[in-house]
Amino acid sequence: MPHDPQPGEDERWMRLAIEHAHAGELRDGNNPIGCIIVLDGAVIAQACNEVDLRHDPTAHAEIVAIRRAGARLQCPELRGAVLYTTLQPCGMCTMASIWAKLGRIVFGAGRGDVHPMYFEERHLDTLDFIRDAYRDDLTLRGGVLAAECARLYVPPDAKVPRDEQFNR
Repeated sequence: MPHDPQPGEDERWMRLAIEHAHAGELRDGNNPIGCIIVLDGAVIAQACNEVDLRHDPTAHAEIVAIRRAGARLQCPELRGAVLYTTLQPCGMCTMASIWAKLGRIVFGAGRGDVHPMYFEERHLDTLDFIRDAYRDDLTLRGGVLAAECARLYVPPDAKVPRDEQFNR
């Protein structure tokens, strides 16, 4: 079970995820979604979204970070670890977090903070996945540095032509 965070701890780690999102954005084939995984006060994995880079629809920042953390620990279970991500995880990433047995998920910008193209059209909710997983050892905190994280993405009211929207 992860420890209760000290005041400001989630914000500290989220700032690192934001830095990673910015760094990833500078490399071709990456998108500005940053993720880090912390265990016992140390970063054990970090990633940005590499879908375009790897031509892999599952290479979301959270999935890449979970894979790296598992490889580093030589274990598929990440009990007690905390996943920090700049954008509310999609259904795939939330389910991977459940299967990886992460202890906490902390995200910055949520659905309402960014353009709808970042999420499934059916409005699958991360909270529902966690509640329905029958796990009482996984907690979720959203909205950490939400405004700063949201600036990484297209705003919710932007007029983006449908043919230019990804995930549609």
